[in-house]
Amino acid sequence: MLWDLKQFGDNTALLDEMGVTLTYAQLNAEVETLSNAVGRRCLVFCLCENSIGSVLGYVAFMNAGIVPLLLNRHLDLALLENLLSTYCPSYIWLPGEQTGQISRTEPVYEARGYCLLRTHYDKEYTLHPELALLLTTSGSTGSPKFVRQSYENVLNNARAIANYLELDETERPITTLPMNYTYGLSIINSHLLMGATLLLTDKSIMQREFWSFFREARATSFGGVPYTYEMLDRMRFQRMALPALRTMTQAGGKLTPELHQKFAKYAVENGRKFIVMYGQCEATARMGYLPADKALEKCGSMGIAIPGGKFRLVDAKGNEITAPRVTGELVYEGRNVTLGYAERGEDLSKGDERHGVLETGDMAQFDEDGYFYIVGRKKRFLKIYGNRVNLDEVDRMVKGAFNLECASAGTDDHLYLFITEAGRAQEVRDFVARKTKLNPAAFKVVTLEEIPKNDSGKVLFRELEKYYERGVSEK
Repeated sequence: MLWDLKQFGDNTALLDEMGVTLTYAQLNAEVETLSNAVGRRCLVFCLCENSIGSVLGYVAFMNAGIVPLLLNRHLDLALLENLLSTYCPSYIWLPGEQTGQISRTEPVYEARGYCLLRTHYDKEYTLHPELALLLTTSGSTGSPKFVRQSYENVLNNARAIANYLELDETERPITTLPMNYTYGLSIINSHLLMGATLLLTDKSIMQREFWSFFREARATSFGGVPYTYEMLDRMRFQRMALPALRTMTQAGGKLTPELHQKFAKYAVENGRKFIVMYGQCEATARMGYLPADKALEKCGSMGIAIPGGKFRLVDAKGNEITAPRVTGELVYEGRNVTLGYAERGEDLSKGDERHGVLETGDMAQFDEDGYFYIVGRKKRFLKIYGNRVNLDEVDRMVKGAFNLECASAGTDDHLYLFITEAGRAQEVRDFVARKTKLNPAAFKVVTLEEIPKNDSGKVLFRELEKYYERGVSEK
């Protein structure tokens, strides 16, 4: 049992935008009823949204030793059917209005707008005793590759997050991220551990209803990926009246130094906390954080390791880097490092393949005080006429100079810059060529209506490959 729900009794656990509430005692009772409807340890597909029914299912399965595989409820039906045939779950927990979409199933239980469907597959795969949860890293693409998380992973990471964020039962976080995304789920896990109140909405920050709910429900915190903060900046968030707000967290990629500084300064001037964090689904959620009191001083840093974790850098030969300001691959060690991946049903019986060590694939440096700075992805580099170009740095330069959406990709000697504002292609191309001091012929700019992203706001770089060779677009 991950959460001792009874201890918080009449504290409000869940509140949605319709005003429906569930106390911890009520949640515990409904959790027990739902888990009893399943009755045994098995695999359950959960089609998620930020609603009471969705969270109820997740908590029930996790607390009862039933293994949930979390997906976005809006996943394409053909992709869902492929995943179902790959993993053969015993049950599906999904919104009631979607029950007719899944063939060869029968409803066995309903609660809070959700329905439990029993499936009738010929096989049921063996589940490793430590396996607690399956999360995708691909968002809405329907990839059969999932991260296998253990009970120790989830509980250890939730405790560490609650520790460094100093969470207690007075917190009221509002959902800004999908719960099937590791960052969004970590907010649920850590706050339920402390008896806090989760404010549930599927409205986006671009909708007026979100901010109405935010104020009426007295939200104390929210989390966001870089794209979230880019949108907040354009919306002039700093001018909003949000009297209950205490904390803003950011993860899911690196903010531009300009945005980091802007939100850190806003937090200091308004008596709030801005906490930049670092993580991956392969480490359950969080690996590093930048304490709020260092947000301005260490602008651009993702901070230090979470309680119980450890960072180190290694060079191309695998030797540990001990000098500051030297780039190497970031390696993390901790009890929240997950078991490994699953790509087919047979993989669910596998045990721990990582043994507490994760090679993150991120290139980083640390300063003289031991604070870490991500400088790019190991695979996000191109060779341009013999020069090594960091694509993440190119994105940050363009966003900082032009305040527009940008994603760079490509192949050696051919760097593509994708932007969303027509008519600015040439100046963007000239800017990047000037900054990198490379021949402009290596750079091509493509203007799109929108840059493809997954559920968590991360760019889908594979989707951009179809635009290669189209050249400069100046609509």
